[in-house]
Amino acid sequence: MKMGNRSEAFCRETLMVLAQNTRLLPPSFDFAEAQKDLAHLDKIRPRAARLRRLLEKADDGETALGSDVMSAALEGYALLKVFGKGAGLDALRQGMSARFTRRAKINALPAAA
Repeated sequence: MKMGNRSEAFCRETLMVLAQNTRLLPPSFDFAEAQKDLAHLDKIRPRAARLRRLLEKADDGETALGSDVMSAALEGYALLKVFGKGAGLDALRQGMSARFTRRAKINALPAAA
């Protein structure tokens, strides 16, 4: 379960109070395990934050590269439209133009009678 700030504060405070009052805990309550879990949570947080930053950078890079590729493709397509006429590229250009075809909008409501 991912904890919010208030839940985490509650958990930390509860474990601190339990540490001061271990005699109240039944034998079935594994307090040592709860303390280990909290310590592991503290250790994993910085690593998870670094991974999130790395993933953000990867996403930004992917977006930038995709944008660059799309810009180059659009520029190349425009060049094909202008300079490719008569060069036997019409069929290829028409195939690529399918990306720009617009579908007619169909009215969702029938005409009023």
